[in-house]
Amino acid sequence: MDKFDQHIIQILKADARCSVSEIAKQVNLSRSAVTARIRKLEEDRVITGYHAQVSLSQESPAQICAYLALKFDTSSSGIHDCTTYANSLSLIDGIQWCHGISGETDLMLYVQVANMGRLKEIIDTIYTYPHLRQLVTHTVIHEFFHHTTEK
Repeated sequence: MDKFDQHIIQILKADARCSVSEIAKQVNLSRSAVTARIRKLEEDRVITGYHAQVSLSQESPAQICAYLALKFDTSSSGIHDCTTYANSLSLIDGIQWCHGISGETDLMLYVQVANMGRLKEIIDTIYTYPHLRQLVTHTVIHEFFHHTTEK
């Protein structure tokens, strides 16, 4: 590797999208010479890839989405009021919505958090609720589409 190769590498490290024409101007070589040198550097595995650097402030935080199905034991409490549970759940950061639904499930929650640790914290909090009989977690693996309705 000579000084031209080192200069080409410096330019590409600073800007992987820099054109061959621009590199040729900066290193004072022809475009064909720069192209040949880059190809040789790639073949020799000196250059192993080209990458985009993203500012951390521009990255969106990772999102974990899950549905939590909650069932409560009504026989031991004598009184079963999902409104009380829903009001309490509304105070937990990360729970986006809570629906009372038909069937054996009493409440269906949609949770959106930054990481699995936060999801576990929410689940652990819900497990402290009195008369909770069952909590089933359905983690979203892939979203195919998401329609929003305008009201």
